[in-house]
This record gives sequence, C-alpha cells and structure tokens, in this order.
Amino acid sequence: MFSVSMIWMGFPMIITGAMTGSILVLGMGFSAALTAMIIGNLIMLVYVGALGLLGTRSGMNFALIASIVFGRKGYVLASGLLSTLLLGWYAVQTGITGALISSAYDLNYIVMTVIAGVLYIGITVVGVRGLHLIGLISVPFFVVLGLWVVIDSASTTTWSAIYAYPGNNGIASMSMGVGLTVVIALFIDAGTVTADFNRWAQDSRSSLVATFSAFPFANMFAMLVGGIMTAALAVPDANPFGTDNMFGYANAKQIGWLSVLAFLFLYCNLGSVCAHCLYNAATGWSRIVNSHMRLAAVVLGAIGIVIAASNVWAFFIAWLSLLGILVPPIGAIILMDQYVLRRKAQVTSDWRGTAFGAWAIGSVCAFLVETYAPQLSTAICGAIAAGIAYVAIAAVSSKTSERAV
Repeated sequence: MFSVSMIWMGFPMIITGAMTGSILVLGMGFSAALTAMIIGNLIMLVYVGALGLLGTRSGMNFALIASIVFGRKGYVLASGLLSTLLLGWYAVQTGITGALISSAYDLNYIVMTVIAGVLYIGITVVGVRGLHLIGLISVPFFVVLGLWVVIDSASTTTWSAIYAYPGNNGIASMSMGVGLTVVIALFIDAGTVTADFNRWAQDSRSSLVATFSAFPFANMFAMLVGGIMTAALAVPDANPFGTDNMFGYANAKQIGWLSVLAFLFLYCNLGSVCAHCLYNAATGWSRIVNSHMRLAAVVLGAIGIVIAASNVWAFFIAWLSLLGILVPPIGAIILMDQYVLRRKAQVTSDWRGTAFGAWAIGSVCAFLVETYAPQLSTAICGAIAAGIAYVAIAAVSSKTSERAV
C-alpha cells in the first residue's frame, strides 16, 4: 500500500499542479477556484479509483483491459493515443524544467532540457521501483517548500483577503465548467491508464488508498500552494509559467541556500512526473510494438527530449483542451463495459464497433461543448455522452441480434 501510494502521490504533487492552481485562481477568483478544485478532484477520485480497481482485481495493465473493451486490434488506437499523449506530457514537463532553470540561472535552455530528459529516462528505466524512490524524495521536498511558500506569501496579507481575491486585475474570466475541465484534464490521461500502476496493489483497499493519496490529497495540495500564493501576492498579469510560481518565488528571495534548494527541488519534482508519464507511455507502446518497456522508454524519452527542446510546453492550455475532448470518453466506456454491461468479459473480437462508436460520439459532444458552450465542462460532458452512447448502442445491437436469430 505504501509503495503504490508513494508512486501515486509523487505524480500530481508537482510544480505544474501549483501552476494550474495559479491559473485557476487568476481566472476564477480564489473562492470559485477552490470549489472547482474540490469538485474536480472528487470526480477524479471516483474515476481513477474505479479504473484502478479493474487493474488491481485482474492484474492487467491498461492495454490488456483496453483489448477487452476495444478489441484485440482496436485497443491499439486507445492505448496508442494515450501513450502518445503521455509522451507529450513528458516533453511538456521536461521543457518546463529547462525553461525555468534557464530563465532563473541564465543557463542554456537546450542543455538544461537535455540534462533533465536524460535524468528522467534513467529513473524510468529502473521501473516501478524507480517511481517509488523518486516519490520518496519528491513528495517531502514539495510539502516542505510548498508549506513555506504558502506561509511566507500569506504573511504579506490576510486569509480573508486571500479568500476574497477576485481574479487577475479584479476580473473573473473563467467559468466553472472550464475550471472543472482544467482540474480534470491535468491528469485525466494518466488517470485513465491507472491500471499500469494499480495492478501492483496488493488488494482493493490498497488500490483505493493509493488513488486517494493522489486525488484529492496530493493534487489538491499542489493546486492550493499555487492558488494561495497567487491570491496572496495579487501580482497584476501574473505569469505562472514564468517567474510567478513557487520556484520563482523562492529564487526571488536572493538567498544562496534557498536558490540551491529550489534548483534541486525543480529537477526532483518534475523528474517525478516525467518518469511517471514516460513509464506509462513506454508500457503502452512496448505492448503495441511487442518490445521491452525499458527499450521503449529510452527511444520515446529521446523523442520527447527533441520535442521539449522546441518549446512545446508553451501549448500547455491547448494540450489540456485536447485531453478534455479525447480522453474522458475512453475511461467512461471502459467503466460502463466492465462494471455495468460485461463484467469479467474476455477478448472476443479484433474490433468492437460499439466502443468506437461511443468514443466518437463522446468526443464530438465534447468538441461541441468546447466550441459552443464553453461555460460547461468539456471533460464531464464528453464522458457522460460516451457512457450513455455506449449503453444505448449496446442495447440496440442486442435487440438487432435477437431479431436476426
């Protein structure tokens, strides 16, 4: 239980989570952002917890479970998409590492990015044990520095003023629906492939405890660190991806030992999430191409470093929007299939059109919400639409089969 919990806790308790909390507070104001964080993390607890139990009880990773739901060959599309998106996350986080180190210490961006990427590949190659060990380092590091940032920044104002913070320049421009999508989409891809981690849990209780350690605990803590700091400082036109984050805040103190601590913190903290993402991507693609996870990790890691060097992390918000459209329907379909319609089912065909039809419907609905009803949550609407469509298509297919007989 402890090992799997540390793996999960070290995933969302990262500076990117704090940046996301800052974005939410800037766009929604503190009180509304807090509501979005709470609701979004509880949704993730249920979603990831249910998917994680499938892996724990069956011992299968995500690709094997997807084979049952999408087909012996069809799983490649679902698993390949998620594995590729997670590789993109690895590139984004590696790029953020290089960018923050480069801007803070006036060092070469490409060199810092490459060093970060190579270190993160090394952690991933060790496997689950490596994820456990980096979590043991990263989590206490984040808790200590995060609490210091919160206490120090909050000392410049009052808690009532923090709670009443109205948003960037006094304007709340982000709806609750968008805020929920941002919270959910931040880890929806890794949450969907949770079986890759939770299959190692000893029992259902251990699996659920591990999920809880991530959602809401670790993810909420990280978001609150960034959100409280942003509301306390109330910097006009703050840039969480620049210097207006906990790393920048520590460096701005111009204290030698604190700057060294911040440097080590950044590499360890983002190293944790990067290794997790690369592990998931390598697990998925190694099965698709029938290779070894470690070899896939090295190859994919090298590709990710090249992508990171091109500043892909700058498209962070667009990346979350893409995840909110494509990924939630996959998890919703798996949940409906494995908990409602076909419990303990086995692989029965190469392609399951029912699953792909529901996925298409869910993603189209999510896209329409994103385009025409941005006040709603893209991720939630897409998941609900896909789940309903899957049950409906399955019911129609069953009746059609009965008539044919």
